[in-house]
Amino acid sequence: MKRIFALILSVFLMLSPIKAEGISLSAKSAVIVDGISGSVLYGKEENTPLAMASTTKIMTALLLCEQGDLNRTVTVTPEMVRVEGTSMGLYVGLQVTYYDLLYGMLLASGNDAANATAIAVGGSIQSFVAMMNAKAKELGLENTRFATPSGLDGTEHYTTALELALLTRYALKNKDFAAAAGCNGITLEYGGKKHTFVNHNRILREYEGAVGVKTGFTKKAGRCLVTAARKNDGFIIAVTLNDGNDWQDHKAMLDYGFSRLNNQSQRFKENKYYISVLGGEKNRVSAYSNNASFKTVKGQSVTAREYISPYVSAPVKKGEKLGVIEYYCGQEIIEKRYVYSAEDVKAVSCVGAFKRLLVAFLNMLGYI
Repeated sequence: MKRIFALILSVFLMLSPIKAEGISLSAKSAVIVDGISGSVLYGKEENTPLAMASTTKIMTALLLCEQGDLNRTVTVTPEMVRVEGTSMGLYVGLQVTYYDLLYGMLLASGNDAANATAIAVGGSIQSFVAMMNAKAKELGLENTRFATPSGLDGTEHYTTALELALLTRYALKNKDFAAAAGCNGITLEYGGKKHTFVNHNRILREYEGAVGVKTGFTKKAGRCLVTAARKNDGFIIAVTLNDGNDWQDHKAMLDYGFSRLNNQSQRFKENKYYISVLGGEKNRVSAYSNNASFKTVKGQSVTAREYISPYVSAPVKKGEKLGVIEYYCGQEIIEKRYVYSAEDVKAVSCVGAFKRLLVAFLNMLGYI
């Protein structure tokens, strides 16, 4: 009787969600990451390799975005549509753009869109998979391996919750990827028809500040979900793998993540600069940088490093980039802000330029 009770108890414990640090999750693997610093705020088997289903398309879409020129056209081939599962409705001979494929992949989770991307970008699915694995290696994802561009199950197709979060953090720095991953719905026009897609990611509609990013499901992987949200200068990424209650879990995870951040934002106000001008009608040009705010994990801080030329040559146009400010959390760059010219400075004649150069030189030597 005792053995039967012990067996029932062990089964109950296996099926029950694990509660730790104030949150209760049903996921087999989960992680919460500070999107600014990359710090892990919560983990549950976060380093265990598991199947990832269509969250794979985060990598596929990233590589598509990194090609640039999303207006490029693709003619659909038989191999591109020779795939099962979810679809954006591609057919042989249809012409679509990279932009169409990106949104069809991230909103409708089209496996055909992922295959079309792989062949268009890599030349073949095998070559594109090699690109995916090369990118994973470049990003230091040691426990991630891709076998398909869509996320259909394979023996050599896996990642960890932590590495999927770090991949997502990197991908969201790409503006095209971030725009598509955070798009709630869109109407595309191809094949002479309009096609409307609503993002499968309910968190975009159900959580304030949500900015994406991707859902996934196969029988082997179970329900997989990656979400991210920005709120009050904070940025949180949450990942669950094999989670039957992912929608509720992610709301709790995002709430928990934000609760772990500092109450006070670290703010860098707009700065003003004056930069010497060579050959201009003025000896110097006024410049500025936009303000920046960060809310990081308790105990961490952000520092700024300025890289600004001591002088520029005329002409200078208003809005021209004259320098950059890099913001660091520890040793990692987390954001860049540019220094812009606040005014136009016209060039002067050679004689006038020589005079101004001479004055500037004498001024440097302390003679005037």
